[in-house]
Amino acid sequence: MAGKGITVKKNWDNPREYAMPAEARVPAEVRLGSVVVAPATVLAPMAGVTDTVFRRFIRHASLFSAAAVPDATTSGSDIDATLSNLQCGCGLLMTEFTSADGLARMRETKRRRYLTFYDDEHPIGAQLFGANPETLAEAARIVEETGFDLVDLNLGCPAKKVVGSNGGSGLLRDLPRIGEIFRAVRRAVTIPFTVKFRLGWNDNEIVCLELARMAEAEGLNAVAVHARTREQGYSGQARWEWIAHVKQAVSIPVIGNGDVHSPEVAVAMVAQTGCDAVMIGRAAPSNPWIFRQIAQYTATGTYEKPTVEDRYRMIRAYFQMLLDEAEATKDLPKAARLGETSGKMKQFATWFTHGVAGGAKLRAAIYHSRTGAEVLSQVDAFFTAQLASGAEPEPATEDTSAAFPINMSVCD
Repeated sequence: MAGKGITVKKNWDNPREYAMPAEARVPAEVRLGSVVVAPATVLAPMAGVTDTVFRRFIRHASLFSAAAVPDATTSGSDIDATLSNLQCGCGLLMTEFTSADGLARMRETKRRRYLTFYDDEHPIGAQLFGANPETLAEAARIVEETGFDLVDLNLGCPAKKVVGSNGGSGLLRDLPRIGEIFRAVRRAVTIPFTVKFRLGWNDNEIVCLELARMAEAEGLNAVAVHARTREQGYSGQARWEWIAHVKQAVSIPVIGNGDVHSPEVAVAMVAQTGCDAVMIGRAAPSNPWIFRQIAQYTATGTYEKPTVEDRYRMIRAYFQMLLDEAEATKDLPKAARLGETSGKMKQFATWFTHGVAGGAKLRAAIYHSRTGAEVLSQVDAFFTAQLASGAEPEPATEDTSAAFPINMSVCD
């Protein structure tokens, strides 16, 4: 359904330093039509990543954080009250991007594989990609009938397979077709309708301003801007100045996306662009606490950093969630099941162990495990030894790609 994405680095090219005004903060909320996103942070849709297990894991990630901030009990209460989020500071979850063509054709049992969500995931949006206005409209109706809070259109995925079928960022060269899609989907659903797009095909074809104005004119409720072109892929630095230009061009909410890998950077994006919300993609798998950290940083100017025990609890909790979901779906048709659990564990081990002292050994042990139970056993043994030795997290500077190569299929 989602298909394969392109290889995405876990690191960022020459991350910038920011000097932020004292009053800078991520907004407490943003309204996308009838949906209130509080705080104004969004988990980006990522193919192969943001399934229901990972989304729920992110929503509750703060449960694994230690009280590292001075007077954390009091400050935590202030954050929850101020930002209206009792868990991790993530205001809106998004599904993996899903083919509208496939969704419109498939049987109900197979749809469950792509559109399953739980009550604790609200508010949640479903992202679609495709090129046919009528098919996208039908898929959007299915999304609304399933109970999602909003529907989002993907105009950002740079993967050749998606672009080759004129989906994702491939549509950025056909604005009239995009206009037809906007109108068809807007007529088809009453839930909020948003779009995520890149700046354009390349530096000679920047269309983000025209596209944002078109979205507003056709009744969309928000735009999310990944501040790179399709040609850039995920290389270089995101050009936030274009997010600022889009914000100045329209009155509907603008969600900024690109290179947000820490609370300081999230606040800097808002300060520099005036965007109404911040969307985070690649940073979430390697630092599931980032949304909670942003909430803390916004409220207090400081934030918790995970200890070895926090990382142990986090890794084990996510892996156990994968096993539980696999068990819960084992009697469903194959197309509706979670998927190969130990493979998913191996995929996430690279990000989850980044910065852990001796993490390469754990990654190797996980990679050679054959079952989910064996993976959990390796995790338990590794962290039991870590905690007994009093090891602390290492600075996150090691390159994990050689020790445990993995492709992160992020299509946005």
